[in-house]
Amino acid sequence: MFGRTDSRGRLLLLLAVLMVVSTGMGARLAYWQVNQHDQLSTLAARGSNSKRYVPAKRGTIYDRTGTIVLAETLYQYRIVGDLHGLSEVDRKRDATALVDYLGLEPGAEATLRQAMENNGYYVILATNVEPDVAKDITNEQLNGSLTELALEPTPVRVYPQAGGAPNTSLAAKVLGFVNASGAGQYGLEQQYDKLLAGTPEVVSVDPNKPGPAGEHVIDVGSPGVDIRTTIDASLQLQVEQEVLSTWIADKAKAVSAVVMDPKDGAVLAEATYPSYDANRYAQVATQNPSLFTDPMISEIYEPGSVFKMLTASAALETKTTALSTKLNDTGVMKLPNGQEVADADRKKKGWMTFADIVAWSRNVGASQAAFRLGKTTTLASAVLYKTWQAYGIGQKTGIDLAGEVKGLVNAPKDTVWQKIDLANASFGQGVAITPIQVMRAYCVMENGGTSVTPHVAMPASENVASSDKSTTNQVISTSLSGTLTGLMQHVVTAVPSYNQATYIPNYYVGGKTGTAQIWDATMDGGKGGWMEKYNYSFYGWVGQDKPDISVGVVIYEGTTTKEAQGLLAMPVQSTALFRRIATDAVVTEKIPGSKNGPQAPSRRKTKSLG
Repeated sequence: MFGRTDSRGRLLLLLAVLMVVSTGMGARLAYWQVNQHDQLSTLAARGSNSKRYVPAKRGTIYDRTGTIVLAETLYQYRIVGDLHGLSEVDRKRDATALVDYLGLEPGAEATLRQAMENNGYYVILATNVEPDVAKDITNEQLNGSLTELALEPTPVRVYPQAGGAPNTSLAAKVLGFVNASGAGQYGLEQQYDKLLAGTPEVVSVDPNKPGPAGEHVIDVGSPGVDIRTTIDASLQLQVEQEVLSTWIADKAKAVSAVVMDPKDGAVLAEATYPSYDANRYAQVATQNPSLFTDPMISEIYEPGSVFKMLTASAALETKTTALSTKLNDTGVMKLPNGQEVADADRKKKGWMTFADIVAWSRNVGASQAAFRLGKTTTLASAVLYKTWQAYGIGQKTGIDLAGEVKGLVNAPKDTVWQKIDLANASFGQGVAITPIQVMRAYCVMENGGTSVTPHVAMPASENVASSDKSTTNQVISTSLSGTLTGLMQHVVTAVPSYNQATYIPNYYVGGKTGTAQIWDATMDGGKGGWMEKYNYSFYGWVGQDKPDISVGVVIYEGTTTKEAQGLLAMPVQSTALFRRIATDAVVTEKIPGSKNGPQAPSRRKTKSLG
């Protein structure tokens, strides 16, 4: 058995140590409680405080003049009350006053009176109070009444300009909207959301000190930045009216149009119908959210014969085909494996100059020009695709609107182009891109051959954090640009129906049509097939003696009134829509006419081309 190891001395020593430690701890606790009381209280308060974020006033969006407001933030008010300790008599009196100021119906009145029975420090009594009512309440408070109430401003984003169609706001697809959380959605509102929104004021709130005494601003924030756009509000309204009338006349699925300055890519107007009222975005989101999408930048389509201008660019640059080169238009051209290329009317026109091949939109001739680009199909395909790349086809343009897509373009090095693929590519089939890409390419052809970045916010706008829109590079030579511009003018003067449809007194015009049948992947049990519907487009320019303004239009799935080989007639052709918008543009932008302008075309009837 082991002996005991404890002793009285050891116990006394242990007790003494415990007493020393306890005394030290007590002294230290007294030091913190007495000497450091204020510091500890402040730290404790910081730990329990909450933060409140007050949104900055969102920047205003203006048109190009800087005077017409396209989007702005106004304020309504929320009425809150500190009702603790308020007597029953005061509650009833002030409730009656609020009912009178707000003009409440019986149901809303009952809700307010019930809320006035609350004893809280922060009770929400009313929302969406108009500024004039808030001002009346503030004046009453100056007289010593309703002192327990506070008016808190709440931002409301509004789009004050009516659009060119019923139930729309001006430039809705360009601007987008601001949702209930204060975030920009679509268009400029989303693209420049951080800039427009600014930074919120940050307030520290002490729950132990109700009212203003418990609030402390720890970050004043910064207001949102105003943006001045390139949009001409007057022209925008006219373009919206033009696309609406065309949509009605042609019974189309949709109609889009854009007007740009070809020299720098500034968007003067851009519209699509159907559109929407951005002030009622919540209702639109419930009923038809597809209206928010802007097909000009966010939806792809097969452009068709407008691509013949790109084929011409490749042919002229490589000098494999000149405008005067004669090609045999056989109407139908047989290719290996039983494939064929055919003109819209399937009729031969015989030997034609390449300039007339483009003007009369002959697929067989365009295919021949494409085949001449290289000694083999592979080499010719590489040349045409390189031209596409130079013009930005299949690439985002960089336009400062949210939601741009780049499209679907097969590179011949990735998917080898057969002869039929090269032929189709020469007249804009087998490729799907956005209208804004086509528009950018045409601007390059028209402006001397330099690249442009389409843009809606003015680079000169204060603090606009956008890329330098003045940076350009030479895509094609100046001389080739002049030749292509002249070719576009030849297109609309050589073909009588085009000449009649696009003629604007005292102004020169040029451009190219495109008609593309629509592929539906759901047809034939999922195998796909061609719909009996077409997309119709026209891209071109108008000016005193050179391209001053560029215009592009697309009519999606227009309903034809007469169909025959080579003829798809509608009440409003793409050429006519172009003329209407181009006329609006030169008048609105005050482009002077030419004293020696083109002569008026004869009014004899001619067949319309695709």
